Amino acid sequence: MAASRGYHSRANWTRQTLERIGIFRRIQINFGLTRASRIRPEPGARARFPQPSGDPGVQDALELIGRGADEILKRDELEARLSASMSDGGRPLRIKAGFDPTAPDLHLGHTVLLNKLRQFQDLGHTAIFLIGDFTGMIGDPTGKNVTRKPLTREDVLANAQTYAEQVFKVLDRERTEVRFNSEWFGQMSAADMVRLAAQHTVARMLERDDFAKRYAAQQPIAIHEFLYPLVQGYDSVALEADVELGGTDQKFNLLMGRGLQEHFGQKPQIVLTMPLLEGLDGVQKMSKSLGNYIGIAEPAIDIVTKTLKIGDDLMWRWIELLSFDIPMAEAATLRRDVAGGALNPRDVKLRLARELAARFHGVAAAEQAVAGWNAAVRGEGDLANLPLQDVPVPADGLRIAALLTAAGLTPSNSEANRKLKERAVRVDGAVVEDAARVFAPGFEGVLAVGKRTFARVRLVVA
Repeated sequence: MAASRGYHSRANWTRQTLERIGIFRRIQINFGLTRASRIRPEPGARARFPQPSGDPGVQDALELIGRGADEILKRDELEARLSASMSDGGRPLRIKAGFDPTAPDLHLGHTVLLNKLRQFQDLGHTAIFLIGDFTGMIGDPTGKNVTRKPLTREDVLANAQTYAEQVFKVLDRERTEVRFNSEWFGQMSAADMVRLAAQHTVARMLERDDFAKRYAAQQPIAIHEFLYPLVQGYDSVALEADVELGGTDQKFNLLMGRGLQEHFGQKPQIVLTMPLLEGLDGVQKMSKSLGNYIGIAEPAIDIVTKTLKIGDDLMWRWIELLSFDIPMAEAATLRRDVAGGALNPRDVKLRLARELAARFHGVAAAEQAVAGWNAAVRGEGDLANLPLQDVPVPADGLRIAALLTAAGLTPSNSEANRKLKERAVRVDGAVVEDAARVFAPGFEGVLAVGKRTFARVRLVVA
């Protein structure tokens, strides 16, 4: 009974979460939510996506859907469902992607799947943005060599709110269902969960690479971690998904959904896996915990500046997975021109940076950010195009090293002092010679560290 009460309390909590966030969904859930309008994209900041030209046929749709995809299981099934959907009387397909709110805010890595959802929407299908509030409290073991610490309800609520507020910077609100998986798991009894667990064996779970490695190394695997793939798979049953999107590291879990759908008498979903987007370092998967990310809510100038810092090889990967303005055929031409020396890779990055900033902040903000970058880095144009950042300082001011750290241009005063010794610090274009120089409240100007790290600041009394 205690377990059952716990599940129902989660259901009540999910209802409170949805009511607090004001989520809009066209299809009401069993809590009786109606359409809400509290979350709106900022004026002028709606994502810009090129629409499919004319009335795309099945092959055109497959080409669009397949861009950047790692694997489609099974392609012939997807082709058949697209064809049926396009026929008279056909229904839109239900395209699902799940996101556990393990940290606040969405970043470009998340948008690899969100962009694919949007492409399906532009073809007339329904996107299901599933927030894994229940699974988030279990903790996804994928790729982990230790048991992941589950999130608290408070963590999930706070993180989910940022997801819900930001997702419509990419998705079309009118063709999106936002769902929480505690809608169904919150009502599931302990007996129901045991019956679900009976659908697969421990041996089957140990086929997963991460579980197999931990077992071979005699590292603990908690029972609840074995439940995670089943729980994720059952989401597809509850949502009657036609297609599920996920990263390549989620393939085992996505296929679990196919099997469970067949068990419950549904057509098995098509699985479409997308590559994991490398972060700013070009090596590790983009992640907030690694600090190698660009958040979609970051200011346009930050999106532009960070994008222009990525490596040349990574640039092509980002174009394939993140761009809609650069067709793959054109990307191939650009790549040849860069390789042959006819085109500066910086110009290609600038085009990508402008597109990404415009997608999340609007064209005007993107153009201003690019103009600010050109003024600060290339000395072309007006520095007034850079956004003004207020930096609180004591009444008697701060030395330059402390100011650079306070403005977020260096991680520490010691790093700032090192840059000063290297003559890499400039104020309004002039190299700082005096490391003891103090800046008082009221100062306004452009601070720069190196060629690509800068900020236009105004000092105010803390």
